Amino acid sequence: MPASLISILVPLFNEEEYIAPILSRILTAPLPDGVEREVIVVDDGSTDGSDRIVEELAQRNPGIIRLLRHGRNRGKGAAIRTAVAEARGELCLIQDADLEYDPREYEHLLQPLLDGDA
Repeated sequence: MPASLISILVPLFNEEEYIAPILSRILTAPLPDGVEREVIVVDDGSTDGSDRIVEELAQRNPGIIRLLRHGRNRGKGAAIRTAVAEARGELCLIQDADLEYDPREYEHLLQPLLDGDA
């Protein structure tokens, strides 16, 4: 299954401390050959300034990072549904903003899917 675009979905709620480092890791994570990335961050009503950090990074990475906003906190599931509705990629990855998952694993996760072995 050839894929040229992967959508990385990041639900965000009050992760001011972690959002810049995780976005940096997402942007530099290795991907399989020929695969590009888009990053969709859905701010789910943060009150700590997380959204401003993402806004700045999106301006520095136009066409790669997009910021969507919920006016109030609706939960992680709602943030993911919002991101999925806007995703343009053939495949989607969900990346929590709190550094729980390591973006360096994307290549290993995606390759079997791209090879049709999953």
